[in-house]
Amino acid sequence: MAAAMAGGLAVAAGVGVAYQDVAQIEAAARDEAARALPPLTAHQRLQIGPLSQHSQLPRCDQEIRASVAPGPKMRDRILVELRCQGPVNWHLYIPVRILGTTAAVIAARSLVAGTVLTAKDVTLEQRDLGQTPPGYFDDAAAVLGLTAARSIPGGAILINQQLLGNRAIQRGQTVTLIADTGGMSVRMAGRALADGMVNQRIRVENLSSGKVVEGIARSAQVVEIVLQ
Repeated sequence: MAAAMAGGLAVAAGVGVAYQDVAQIEAAARDEAARALPPLTAHQRLQIGPLSQHSQLPRCDQEIRASVAPGPKMRDRILVELRCQGPVNWHLYIPVRILGTTAAVIAARSLVAGTVLTAKDVTLEQRDLGQTPPGYFDDAAAVLGLTAARSIPGGAILINQQLLGNRAIQRGQTVTLIADTGGMSVRMAGRALADGMVNQRIRVENLSSGKVVEGIARSAQVVEIVLQ
């Protein structure tokens, strides 16, 4: 995460200038992060800042406005933008991240492709949140009955790309295409060109452009476009 930055100071620090309480800056960033990030578990906490470079910021005589800064959204961290607008005018960016562990579903033994998962195939363990891969499962019940799309070594964190569900999409069916481009989600109408199970790659036609693209069936109605 980028370091916190400050800019737009309209009042220069000097003799007799009252400085902003750093605890108020931290509280504003913490409150905004709590709204934007997933709820914390007993094994997690928020890390705010660093804040030391803001210890001599002119005191804001109005309510500090907080918002999530534009940019890609991540599951465990955000950049909070704080603004003071008035006679004293400044804005700065505060990085906030979740530290700790999260429950993760682990392969209890080596799994060969085609294995239909049962309770004996998986276990739930606490793993460092920063080291969990995208698409990991935190509920063992969610993977029972799914099929391993490829071989999975014992001890590996299970992710949705490794597992297939029941057939979700039929050839010729109208679906919603979703593409994530730089933190923005774009939705389009499409038509499936093949049957597809959950988390399986299928070819779909974009009904607006007529272009054929490849995507991953995420549900009975949604296909996530695989960007090259």
